[in-house]
Amino acid sequence: MAPVPMPSALTFELLGKCSVTKARAATLTLPHGPVPLPIFMPVATQASLKGLTPEQLEEQGCRLCLNNTYHLGLKPGQATLDAIGGAHKFQAWPHNILTDSGGFQMVSLLKLAQVTEEGVRFLSPHDGTPMLLTPEHSISLQNSIGSDIIMQLDDVIVTTSPDLARMKEAMERSVRWLDRCIQAHKYPEKQNLFCIIQGGLDLDLRRKCTKEMVARDTPGIAIGGLSGGEAKDEYCKVVDTCTGLLPEMKPRYVMGVGYPEDLVVSVALGADMFDCVWPTRTARFGNAITARGILNLRNAVYASDFGPIEEGCQCTCCRSTEDGGLGITRAYIYHITAKETAGAHLLTMHNVHYQLNLMRRIRKAILEDRYPAFLRDFFAKLYDDKSKYPGWAVNALKGVGVDLLSE
Repeated sequence: MAPVPMPSALTFELLGKCSVTKARAATLTLPHGPVPLPIFMPVATQASLKGLTPEQLEEQGCRLCLNNTYHLGLKPGQATLDAIGGAHKFQAWPHNILTDSGGFQMVSLLKLAQVTEEGVRFLSPHDGTPMLLTPEHSISLQNSIGSDIIMQLDDVIVTTSPDLARMKEAMERSVRWLDRCIQAHKYPEKQNLFCIIQGGLDLDLRRKCTKEMVARDTPGIAIGGLSGGEAKDEYCKVVDTCTGLLPEMKPRYVMGVGYPEDLVVSVALGADMFDCVWPTRTARFGNAITARGILNLRNAVYASDFGPIEEGCQCTCCRSTEDGGLGITRAYIYHITAKETAGAHLLTMHNVHYQLNLMRRIRKAILEDRYPAFLRDFFAKLYDDKSKYPGWAVNALKGVGVDLLSE
């Protein structure tokens, strides 16, 4: 028997829907202000976006970023978070925060993790002491962090696992763990608990899990366990299947997704929220995200290129000094990116702006009901020839009424 639904600390206002695809535009109002949907959330794992101050992140238009419960639970630790009154004060961030539960780290970081019904047992990466992360402890940590959106602890296994019995066990356990998370959640009136749909690439498992999760009536719903190396065609089928079963008036979050083409296709499939470390991580390798693809500015071809990182970009770096920006050139990034941390900081600023601006443009196109045209223009800029369009994107968009290959 599912527990009584919890209070909600958010409002979801649906403002527009694409007349062809499943894309939606909405406003999600959280305890620290409104967030335009669809949205990309930059990842500030340790309560800091690597290379940016909170003010610089705010300047790029970010109103919802992601912190990591597992990392903050280890350091600074729950006592410090309780003493200062949560992560917003700790990191001087006046806007919204989402925390993941720590479950994904069990897969990605910890080879020595053992999952039981009780929780996840693992050895501390700091000093090797045995530790246990339970649904109750994950929620307690997130209550101390004070994030606006908190995630249930789920049993995560890689989507490419051939062990269907283990996949079914993980899916069913995630439902049971959600019930424990709901019971443990101390502040439902000011923090929104999202459930996480699991089930690997098995669409029947996904359908069963979605039904169970929707019955719990959490304020928002996430589709988890993806972006783990599965084929993009399979990824799209899972997202499309799940969004088709979700209530219209709740936010839908696909976890761990961040490549621009993944974002535009996933929005067409009916998803609203995304996060990924890729835009910030790739900046540290000298890579700039642009509408025409990735530029590696460590390449000597840029040594005397005095144009902006991306022509027409309005980020702080690319804008001219006359327009209140920094007027940074590709040549300057080439000069400093291998030697100075400032190179990574500047590219991080640009990449975060690119992602947030892409979502703003997507939202505007949905509200003006021209999203199919936006999709055609996006892929035409990214690939100079239709024969180079990725087959998975062509197939997924055809499934929601947009034929990228037609004239």
